[in-house]
Order: sequence, then C-alpha cells, then structure tokens
Amino acid sequence: MSIGTCARAFGSPCIHEHACVRCALLRPDPVRRSRLIDIRDNLIARIAEAEREGWLGEVEGIQVSLVGAQDKLDQFDAEAARRSAAVDLGIPAVADIANRTATASTDQHLR
Repeated sequence: MSIGTCARAFGSPCIHEHACVRCALLRPDPVRRSRLIDIRDNLIARIAEAEREGWLGEVEGIQVSLVGAQDKLDQFDAEAARRSAAVDLGIPAVADIANRTATASTDQHLR
C-alpha cells in the first residue's frame, strides 16, 4: 500500500527499489499517517528480532528505514503545525471596511 507520492521524475532510476520510506523524494499523504505508524512499529519489532537473533547487518539496514519512517512522520507533524498556525497579515476584514465606510458617510451628513 502506498503511503504517498514519489516526486522523482518519471522513468528515473530509484536506488531504494520501492522502499520509499527511505527516500527523501517521497511526499507522504496525510491520509496514510496510520499506515506509516504501522510501518514504523513493525520496523521497531524487526530491529528487536534481528538483535535477538544476532543479525547485525540486518539491524543496520532496518534502522535506516526506521529513521526514514520517523522523518516522514515528522513531516506530517510539521505540516499540521504550519497549517494550524494562523498568521495575522494586517488585512482588514470586509466587516471592518463596511463599518468604516458607514461611519464616514454618517460623519459627512452631520456636518
């Protein structure tokens, strides 16, 4: 199951051979966040198994994937934080403009 879109140019070679969680060009889909959490948890379990069995070369490769998965989760969190942070640009709302116009018109009639 895909967890996002690859930003790699079509037809260009991928050294990760479909292990996109390691790839910096993967643009994760926020809808797939739970799937990525499952992948991360599975990688943690695989590292524990490899350490228990003494497969040290396997541990190193899985840790690279784990770092990639955590990086993608961090991207989700950073994007959510950016979207939730409101920035006041100082642009008046339509109600503010209408109120000022109505007040100016009333002031002119009183003179």
